[in-house]
Amino acid sequence: QVQLVESGGGLAQWGGSLRLSCAASGFNLSSYYIGWFHQHNQAPGKEREGISCISTNGGSTIDTDSVKGRFTTSRNNVKNTVDLQMNSLRPEDTALYYCATRRYNCHRDERTYDYWGRGTQVTVSS
Repeated sequence: QVQLVESGGGLAQWGGSLRLSCAASGFNLSSYYIGWFHQHNQAPGKEREGISCISTNGGSTIDTDSVKGRFTTSRNNVKNTVDLQMNSLRPEDTALYYCATRRYNCHRDERTYDYWGRGTQVTVSS
């Protein structure tokens, strides 16, 4: 069964850190670019916003301006996982965070991604 599962979310203080993990089962993550997206809870039904993406070998990452310098994406193709290290957290980072797979390259449009996890909640208190 093909599955992506995010973990590591929770409650953090302003300026704190969390480390999210995206684990795959039933398929090999190494063939895919992995995107991280978030969806603010106050906007159900709105599209998920891409915040980071990592290439298949981990040699290249793309981050949006809102997380650049604060968040770092890495991957371990042996463990079949991709992590998102979140530092200097802000209240506006509060959201549901998803990982998703895509062939060939990164893309901002969530509709072009194939497999999705169910998300993990991150809440940052002010």
